Parts: sequence; C-alpha cells; structure tokens
Amino acid sequence: MANCGPNGGVRVAQVRRGGLAAEAGLLPGDVVVAVNGRPLRDLIDFHLLAGDERLEIGLRRGEAAFTVALERRWGKALGLELAPPVPGEISTCSNKCIFCFIHQLPRGMRRSLYVKDDDYRLSFLHGNYITLTDLAEAELERIAAQRLSPLYISVHATDPALRHVLLGSPRTIKGDLLERMARLARAGIRMHTQIVLCPGINDGPHLERTVRDLARLHPAVATVAVVPVGLTRFRERLPALRTVTAEEARALLAAIHGWQAECLGTLGTRLVFAADELYLLAGEPLPPARAYEGYAVLEDGIGLVRRFEDGFRRLLRRLPRQVEPPRAVSVATGELFAPRLVRLLEAVRVRGLGLQVLAVPNAFFGGNISVAGLLTGQDIVRTLAGRPLGDLLLVPDAALKDGAGVFLDDLTLADLEAHLGLPVRAPEATARGLLRAALRSGVAEPSPR
Repeated sequence: MANCGPNGGVRVAQVRRGGLAAEAGLLPGDVVVAVNGRPLRDLIDFHLLAGDERLEIGLRRGEAAFTVALERRWGKALGLELAPPVPGEISTCSNKCIFCFIHQLPRGMRRSLYVKDDDYRLSFLHGNYITLTDLAEAELERIAAQRLSPLYISVHATDPALRHVLLGSPRTIKGDLLERMARLARAGIRMHTQIVLCPGINDGPHLERTVRDLARLHPAVATVAVVPVGLTRFRERLPALRTVTAEEARALLAAIHGWQAECLGTLGTRLVFAADELYLLAGEPLPPARAYEGYAVLEDGIGLVRRFEDGFRRLLRRLPRQVEPPRAVSVATGELFAPRLVRLLEAVRVRGLGLQVLAVPNAFFGGNISVAGLLTGQDIVRTLAGRPLGDLLLVPDAALKDGAGVFLDDLTLADLEAHLGLPVRAPEATARGLLRAALRSGVAEPSPR
C-alpha cells in the first residue's frame, strides 16, 4: 500500500535532520522491511510496531539488506516519513455510485484525480470514506485484531435494496452493511458515517430509517454526517439527479434538529450533523460551536464556517490599529461563502488596510458546485483578470493539492501571479491564517497569563 519496494516493505520518503532515524543512518530511498523482526505489509504495520521503546529496523538499500537499532527518547522525534501510497497500491472502488464526484470530472485532468479508493487503510490513516462492500474476510479480521479505529463509512442508506441502487447496482457485495458494522462495533471500532443526500431518492422516510438504524449502533457509530449531493456539468450518460432546493434544505434541517434533540436525550450526543452547505442554502443560522461536539467531522464541511467565524471574531479584538505600509488586499472565495466573508471583513478596522471579497463562480465544474475548495486556477483568472486587485490576492488553500501548490486544473500560484500581475498567496483556511496573510506582520498573540 505505502509505495513499496519491488520485494515488499515500505519506502522511506524523508529523513529529518536531527531525528532518531537520521542518527541511526536511515536514508531516503531505503525500504523498511521489518520492525523488531516482524515484516511490514504497509504503513499501518509500521505505525503500530514503531511505538516500542527499542526498535530494530530491517532495511533494504539497493541490493544490501541490514538492520539498524535505535531507542526512543523522550522529546526526541523519530524524524522518519514513509512514502504515501501510489494508485496501483490502493484498493479501488468497484461501485458506480449514482452521485460519484469522480464520474463527473471532465477528461484531461491528472490521472490521480480519477482514482476511486475504497481502502480501509486510507480510511484509518487519512479519514477517507469507504463503503465496506468489497472488504474481504481477512481484512475485517485485521481491522479487529489491530483495532484500526476510527474508520469512516459511506452509508447513504441502510435499506439494502436502496443502497444497492445508490451504489450503482454493483454485481458483487460482500456481506450486509449493518451486519458488518455491528461486527466492527463488537470489535471496538469507532465509526464516522456519511450520507450523501440525493433529493427524492434517499431522503424522507428513507433518511429517517438510516438515521435510526445507525443510532442503534451508537456508541460505535459516533457521527452521522448528512451532506447534499454535488453535481457538476459533466454528467453525460449518468443517472438523472437534482440538487437540494432551499425549501428542502430548511425541511431537512428541521428533521435533523429533531433527531439531534432526541439523540441528545437518549444517547448523550446529537449524533446527526448537517453540512454547512445546507445551512447556507436554507438561509438558516448556524448552530453554536457547542452543537458540533468537538468538530469531529470537519472534513465533511460540518462546522467549518462556525469555527472560522468564531475564530475571526475573537481575533478582531487583537488586531493592530494600523499597518505600514498601507495595502489593499483582495480575497477570492467560492460563491457560497462569499456573502458571509464580506460581513466578517467589514468588521476589520485597521488603518491602512483595505479588504475586498471577490466571489468566483465555478465555471470549470458548473452545476451546483460553489464551495471554495473546488475552485480552479482558470476560474480565478477568468473572474479577476482586468479587475483592480490591489497589492495582494489571497486564495483558499483548500483549493490546492496538499504540499504541491497546484489547483485541480494544474495551474499554480505562480501561474496566477503571471496572469494577474500581483503576488498571490494561499494562507491556511482559518481566521488566523487569513488575517495574518492580509496584515503580513501577523496577528497579535494573546498576552501570557
């Protein structure tokens, strides 16, 4: 799974200077084949075995095989990064979900974007959602034996016939979903679940049945995330679907709030959480921070807006009175969040700092795609070219590939700078990240207590 060498093992991507791995002589390109005499299948084995105080690491370097020993010391990092998986090493999804976003991508994008993973190891390591449909018996046994928790499960519906339709009527499904989840629950595996809501298909009574079935598996089922289906303009020869209307979003939120109140009284948790997109679409106020119960599923777009706005308002009290030299900063974002960001930035009172929000329509994907994380470089250029942008443009880092600085259409920040003629930065998508980038000199830290 984890960028293995030709004869098994896990390849070393980086050895950080000053870490225990560097002291022991490990080098990038080495292949870790065993820890304390136990062979490695993948990254998971390494993470589970490398917590021992004394480590004997079996390595392969070219044709040579040898072992190095190191001892974990308090305050000293291991300093070892193993290579991520490549597409050929990932268990891929054999379903053809009627709402699958990958099936709605245009042709000609980089190959990695078309990989549909359904790998329990990526679910455990990175929070990727899996369907459990192709999970072999040996994999279920490994999850239980190694306590690979939490896992993230794509449910969508618990009615077997309806789920079969939603998954694109795959020819083979290994086992019943609820039986498999009950088995994981008995093994002590914590599960975060997701429902992609397709209006007229898995909403209404079907949604209520799904929520109640999952509630019976609490506390193993820790959360149920309800997110609206995302549709692009590239849906040729795909099942007919439609987006959630504002009226439907309001009715859906009313139902979710009712289930939350019920679950809070019987289970001690709200259990069911609605995506921020539903609140914005419905024009309903966001719940308070406490209603998100620790923001367990932020990656589903649940609580991101609340956390951002609360953080922004806290930082307003610590902004400098003025900046030197004066500057004008433009902030690009998706159409969905732009109105709220406008209201937030209107509250910034810093002499010498001008701020403007620019909503970027998503022409690249089209459909109902309006979130900042799916903006492309070409849409930003198309929308902003020729407009007065000031001294600096800020774009959402969520729209860039982690660590690579590349948009989904393969444009880079440097490409945007060349087209738009000003510096472009992609700060962390938090209130602090945005304000620090706009101020350049940073946001004042709270006084020590």
